[in-house]
Amino acid sequence: MNAKEYLSQALWLDKKINSKQEQLETLWAMATKMTTEYIQVKVASGGVSGGHIEKTIAKIIDLRESINKDIDKFVDLKIEILETIKHVKDPIDQIILEMRYINCKSWDEVAENIGYKRSTVFKTHGKILKEVDAILNGRLK
Repeated sequence: MNAKEYLSQALWLDKKINSKQEQLETLWAMATKMTTEYIQVKVASGGVSGGHIEKTIAKIIDLRESINKDIDKFVDLKIEILETIKHVKDPIDQIILEMRYINCKSWDEVAENIGYKRSTVFKTHGKILKEVDAILNGRLK
């Protein structure tokens, strides 16, 4: 795994968590759409089994557990990546990596926050990736 792939793991995991949270919101909205009228009809007919509701709630619980596992993994991964970033020599380079890969900032936000042009950030990033590759290769030996 090269430096960019290694550092990008946190970005992708963050996107995965956000996607699952959107799914959770959708499931929750679907589960709460049941109107009082529907419930009253089921109660009046004696047909309340809760099957559909129970299945939806089970899906919600499973998805929440999956999100929690991903969040645990995300926190551990961020700690690991931060430890790697600490070995980068230049503090500004560290900030660029932290803003991009830990705080999930866009390249425009990174450039604006450190007062660089976007093209300068890209050029610097390429140099930093070579340093991170060296750090990762040194760590594996």
